[in-house]
This record gives sequence, C-alpha cells and structure tokens, in this order.
Amino acid sequence: MLDEIQKRMLEEIADLHGVPEGAYNIRSNSKLAARNTTANIDIISKEDGSGIDIHIKPGTKHESVHIPVVLSQSGIKETVYNDFYVGEDCDVVIVAGCGIDNCGVQDSEHDGIHRFFIGKNSKVKYVEKHYGSGDGTGQRILNPVTEVTMEEDSSMEMEMVQIKGVDSTIRTSRATLAAGASLVVRERLMTHGKQHAESIYETYLNGPGANADVISRSVAKDESYQKFDSRITGNAPCSGHTECDAIIMGNAKILAVPQLEANNIDAALIHEAAIGKIAGEQIIKLMTLGLTEEEAEEQIINGFLK
Repeated sequence: MLDEIQKRMLEEIADLHGVPEGAYNIRSNSKLAARNTTANIDIISKEDGSGIDIHIKPGTKHESVHIPVVLSQSGIKETVYNDFYVGEDCDVVIVAGCGIDNCGVQDSEHDGIHRFFIGKNSKVKYVEKHYGSGDGTGQRILNPVTEVTMEEDSSMEMEMVQIKGVDSTIRTSRATLAAGASLVVRERLMTHGKQHAESIYETYLNGPGANADVISRSVAKDESYQKFDSRITGNAPCSGHTECDAIIMGNAKILAVPQLEANNIDAALIHEAAIGKIAGEQIIKLMTLGLTEEEAEEQIINGFLK
C-alpha cells in the first residue's frame, strides 16, 4: 500500500490520482507496489531483478503504460533497467518519472535506464517527469538514461520535465532514426538553490527523410547550474533542429552547447541558443495590473515553461 506522501508524488510525476487504467508497474522504495497487464501489453520482471521488460503487441492502439517510481526512504540508491519493445503499427502513451521525498540526512538516488525499440509505423508519446520534496539535508539525485531505436516511418514525442526539488541530475538521451522516422523532444527544466542539472541529447539521423526537433526551455535561479548539450548527426538526406531557450536569474550559470554534424550533402540541420534575463518592461507591465514583482516573475516563468 502507498502512503500519503507516495500518493502525492505519484500525482506530481504521473498525474495519477488513483489506480491508472491500462497497464502499469508502480515501484516504491525499491520494491514492486502494484502491476497490471492487458491483452496487448505485458510487463515482465527481469530474471536478475534489475528492472522490467514491457512488450507491446503489433497493432496496439490508444493504450497506455504507467511505470512511475517513488522513493520516500532516505538513503536508497538504485539503478533500474527497463526495456520497451513496441511492435509495428502501434499508437501508445508511456508515462514514466520518479519522485524522491527525502526527509533524512542520507542521499537518495534513482538512476533509470530506459531502452525503446520502436517498430515500423508506430507512434509513441513518452512522458518523463522528475520531482523532489522533503526537508532533509540528504540530496535528491536522478540520473536517467534514455536510448531509442526507431525503425522506418515510426514517430516518438518525448516530454521531459523537471520543475522542482531535484538537487542533482544528469539526463542522457540517445536516439537512432531509420528512414522516415520522426523524433520530437520538449524539455522543461527549472533549477534553484545550488541545484545542478545537465541535459545531454544525441540524435543520429541515419535514414532518408528522418527528422528531429529537440527543444529545451529552462529557468535557472539562485546559485544553480545548468548545461544543455545537444548534438544532431545527419548521416542521410534528413532534417534536424535543436534549440535552447533559457532564462537566467540571480547568480545562476547556464552553458548551452548545441552541435551539428552533417555527413551527407542533403542533411539540413539548424541550431539555436538564447540565454537572457526577464525583461524589465514585462515585469512592470504585470505590476501595473496589481501584481507584486515576485508574482510578476512567477507568472512570466510559468508561461515560459508551459
């Protein structure tokens, strides 16, 4: 059974207000808390106990898989390997994410390694949210790795969100696209205090007509540090775009490293990066509507990260 803290974290990372429909695997404090499979989606524990395998049958449409993780005991450190095998002609939503509530003095860490094998003509939406809470001095650490192999004419949309409470994270994502495959990544990130966040995206466009759009929007506050490192490699006639748009506040530091590599004459690749502070006129305009300066900043940030 999940306690109230764990239920609150599930709401934050997976928008779950109860037991989800469809297939799910809920992990709590390094143990299986609940699992459900369907006729089209099977979830099997790995024999060595290191994670799970998710098998989605060809032709599966309009179904979902939820695999959230919550840690509420200080001092837990775990690495979990989850592999997703998506058959051909599927249309599914996969919701992952991890919430750490640390009220102790020991560091808590969850490193989730997710591998996706997406079949021809399949469509996958993947949502991964990270959240931290608790008033302990122990760190809340998340180092996720996402590896995606996309077959011909498949598509994947990745929504990567970290808005609150994670002290240290290194997010590493690698994707390999065959002919006609399409990848869209939307990252939303906010750091504060002395938090440290690095985002690494490697995208390989290996087939004709492959395309990728990798965009990060972030806000760095106080003494926090962020690094955005995105590399798109075009090995065929393809198109790719990567963009970092960041707001910097206080004494924060941001490093944006967009990279492009074209190995084909018909590889069309673009990168953009912008880092700046909130414009004073935006704050003044909102303050004339009755908001305090702090409320005005919060409104601007919330709109920016939507």
